[in-house]
Amino acid sequence: MTGFTTRPEILGTFGVVTSTHWIGSAVGMSILEKGGNAFDAAVATGFVLQIVEPHLCGPGGDLPAVIYSRKKDKVEVISAQGPAPAGATIEHYRREGLTLIPGDGLLATVIPGAFDGWMLMLRDYGTMSVREVLEPAIFYAEHGHPLLPRVSATIKGLAAFFEKEWPTSHETWLPGGRIPEAQANFRNPALAETWKRVIAEAEAKSDREAQVQAARDAFYRGFIAEKIDAYLKTAEVMDASGSRHRGVLTANDMADWSATTEEPLTYDYHGWTVAKTGPWGQGPVFLQALSILKDFDLAAMNPDGAEFVHTVVEAMKLAFADREVYYGDPGFSEIPVAHLLSETYAAERRKLIGADASLDLRPGIVPGFEAQRDLTMNMLGAHSKTGAVYEPTMAHLSEKRGDTVHIDVIDRDGNMVSVTPSGGWLQSSPTVRGLGFCLNSRAQMFWLKPGLPTSLAPGKRPRTTLTPSLGLYEGRPTLAFGTPGGDQQEQWQLSFFLRHVNHKLNLQAAIDRPLFHTAHFPSSFYPRTREPGNLMAEESFGSDVLGALARKGHKLTITDAWTIGRLTAARRDADGLMRAAATPRLMQAYAIGR
Repeated sequence: MTGFTTRPEILGTFGVVTSTHWIGSAVGMSILEKGGNAFDAAVATGFVLQIVEPHLCGPGGDLPAVIYSRKKDKVEVISAQGPAPAGATIEHYRREGLTLIPGDGLLATVIPGAFDGWMLMLRDYGTMSVREVLEPAIFYAEHGHPLLPRVSATIKGLAAFFEKEWPTSHETWLPGGRIPEAQANFRNPALAETWKRVIAEAEAKSDREAQVQAARDAFYRGFIAEKIDAYLKTAEVMDASGSRHRGVLTANDMADWSATTEEPLTYDYHGWTVAKTGPWGQGPVFLQALSILKDFDLAAMNPDGAEFVHTVVEAMKLAFADREVYYGDPGFSEIPVAHLLSETYAAERRKLIGADASLDLRPGIVPGFEAQRDLTMNMLGAHSKTGAVYEPTMAHLSEKRGDTVHIDVIDRDGNMVSVTPSGGWLQSSPTVRGLGFCLNSRAQMFWLKPGLPTSLAPGKRPRTTLTPSLGLYEGRPTLAFGTPGGDQQEQWQLSFFLRHVNHKLNLQAAIDRPLFHTAHFPSSFYPRTREPGNLMAEESFGSDVLGALARKGHKLTITDAWTIGRLTAARRDADGLMRAAATPRLMQAYAIGR
């Protein structure tokens, strides 16, 4: 089953790159053409996306990656999710008058992880120099790039706020005091100079590995950390709480941290093994949903039909309910992942999917964790805010919220990268003067209540929504895929994967099918709202399907066609043929290959 596609599924044998911006994909392909491998290409693409999609990611952000190295013959996860600083205690934030961590400003900042994650990937898996992977980003920062309409709209919406409250951001994003027009040539010379200095310090060393380490030192223990520290010592800025606050991040926090690699969490589904991050991210939600859906005959369902949508969204509600109670940084809490992915547990959860839409948040009962479940549910009941929170992926709802980008790369040797960088958006916190970028707001995903896996604590990773995916078919690394979209990431990826695996749609056809998701569970983003029973679906499902879903009790929000989801995917078959695809939605993402 191929199905109608808006674009061809890209085919080749040399290499494929797909990302959420055409310039990023082109840069990644150019790296492959120059002899770089998939890891080199991903790094260069990632730095370019910080320039061309600054409302979606930045140098002060974070990333997880799921990778396959042909040399190691191993699938691994790179965790470049920075943890909370030493001063980030519940007591301190409570003294600041907060009950929730704001979604922007300086108190929302954790240690920036993206740069170290990229450098770890370059050093341990790549082949190129720091200069070679940074020069494309420097070019677009120095010489300019066509400003996306949504970036212009975001800046316009924040112009008055920037001028009054975040003057360094006003200087960066409104040069000369003017709102940059959509598709105008936009530059960030301060960021270009930052990367040039990093290269200069790297090239003071002789060999490639030492140069990468020197670049890491420049960011985390050198001039970049010093400028961040000096800024945060005096800055007191307005945030979403309606008050001004100082941050708690210091140079010491940055100096003592580095990105790491770890084993992926996996689940087997009809000949496929899907590899995801651990429970410090929301990756296990995807795996739990697969475990619940495993015994449904999805292949017999119309992939655009009401039965398919209902069954999948009800499974996701159950998996996300467990996320709220049980997920967190396993370095700080016991996370019952094995139980959550067990067949016995899945069988009980499966029984909860009935003919009608569920309206309640229904986390499962895990022996020994009853008190934690009660504590979480009581807290959520006391919080009980309604109304969905979306990111710019949901372009019809908001132009101001931060979001994410995604990259998939496969080279001719079979190396594979799926990586989802985010954070450090232009709207997340003020630009640090002299650096050309701002910090992240990932701490908003912590709760200010003790005793939970997601309670704020120094050194703890926030439970990120970032969730790249890598699929092995019959044990062979085959498929890299992902999407931006906050809490929607797992949901859009699941429908893509199920349509590709169960309905045999090619990558582009699976991406192009109508999309849906739910905001039934609490959002990971400030102000942590939820919409019980919600189901958002593109109008392209058609009135018959949407009507059938409404009769099942789903509280429908019907959105225009081609407006939700930013999926990309790349695949390498056993014979070496490679495939790649990217969503036409928002008219930014592109797949390239030959």
